Amino acid sequence: MTSKADFTEEEWDLVLEGPAAAGLLVSTAERGGTIREAFSIAKAYAEARKRHGGSELLDEIVSAKPEVDRTRHSSPEELKQHSLGRLRDAVALLEAKTRSEEVEDYRGFVVSVAEHAATAKKEGDEPASEAERAAIAEIAAAVGRNAGTSS
Repeated sequence: MTSKADFTEEEWDLVLEGPAAAGLLVSTAERGGTIREAFSIAKAYAEARKRHGGSELLDEIVSAKPEVDRTRHSSPEELKQHSLGRLRDAVALLEAKTRSEEVEDYRGFVVSVAEHAATAKKEGDEPASEAERAAIAEIAAAVGRNAGTSS
């Protein structure tokens, strides 16, 4: 099984950044609710910790403090493009260094965090707004996973 020890510090930071970046992208897709969304992202990590043992890699990711890229972006679009690029880079790195099951676990967790952020506040009768659903779809595409298939 793959663990943190199999990565350089820079690589590990990239891997840790992915799930939090997904949550941030969804929380910035629609105005308001960012505190609720932050709590929902934390809840996604807590739920993943409860499923401890399925993947050593995922266990180490969810036991770490969620990392957020502190780079300043001049626009929401720049933030989105940067974050989606980092997600693609993280998955490519994992595909090169881990087993396919571990990559799939990571993809599922990233999408799960995004979905948790989207459902943190009701959007009328819908659990997520159109903008949040679009952000989830872009995140899922970036990691190579269909939205709505997180585990």
